[in-house]
Amino acid sequence: MIDNFKGKTAVLTGAGSGFGLECARIAARLGMNLVLVDVQQDALEQTANELTAQGANVLACKVDVSDATAMEQLALQVQQRFGAPHLVFNNAGVGSGGLIWENSVADWQWVLGVNLWGVVHGVRLFTPMMLQAAKQDPSYQGHIVNTASMAGLLAAPNMGVYNVSKHAVVALSETLYQDLQLVSDQVGASVLCPYFVPTGISQSHRNRPADVAANKPTQSQLIGQAMSDKAVGSGKVSAAEVAQKVFDAVQAGQFYIYSHPQALSLVTQRMQAVVEGANPRDPFVTKPELGASLRQALRNTEN
Repeated sequence: MIDNFKGKTAVLTGAGSGFGLECARIAARLGMNLVLVDVQQDALEQTANELTAQGANVLACKVDVSDATAMEQLALQVQQRFGAPHLVFNNAGVGSGGLIWENSVADWQWVLGVNLWGVVHGVRLFTPMMLQAAKQDPSYQGHIVNTASMAGLLAAPNMGVYNVSKHAVVALSETLYQDLQLVSDQVGASVLCPYFVPTGISQSHRNRPADVAANKPTQSQLIGQAMSDKAVGSGKVSAAEVAQKVFDAVQAGQFYIYSHPQALSLVTQRMQAVVEGANPRDPFVTKPELGASLRQALRNTEN
């Protein structure tokens, strides 16, 4: 929980677009010092220039969050420039689709590297700094927000690698929350579980490493990409609205952050099946035409 953001420091990964950018804009308006992190240089520079022009104190760092050494260097830079951060938004993420057995080792390493290991590195490096600051200053307040997804609470077909990465982030975040409760009243945690929000994540293939980009996408991956583009692009809740929910949650000490609370009915159905020991429910029960279309597209495909 943080009740006053002015003069405090925020570290935001994936700050060049989507939730990271919008949270950085809010943080700047609130008078925070900003550590902007992104792997895409042009987007990072654009965000840094925009917020610096508004008077924000900005440290912009081009970092691949999956790289342990690069993240360790980032943590050192943050410590030297601002001291322990108060808000850490482990938000960088990439999308991925396709039948789960069709993903290459490079696909798995890329998605888990960014979506999961990026969060792991953020937690393992910044949490000790924050706890140390809390020990030294009884007035210190810190909060860590990890971006997961509704895909971390559901298991939609044809997007298995993404699902796995986001389920792991939910589990990591819930454990982080419980662990922090054991050792400190001054540092909290939240997990962001957005549904379909236009952020640019469906175009994350623009930052694919060479070994991933070298593999020709399978038909199921192309189908998954097209479905993701349509679903994300038609989202009615904006990234800016979700960013405000993040700051509201940090201020309230709220753990779960949802962009579309109405989607929780699907989570309820999934958990009922888990408790009952039933087979997984048909994810297209409310939109059978969508399920029929996907089955036909996949079954008529020669991979």
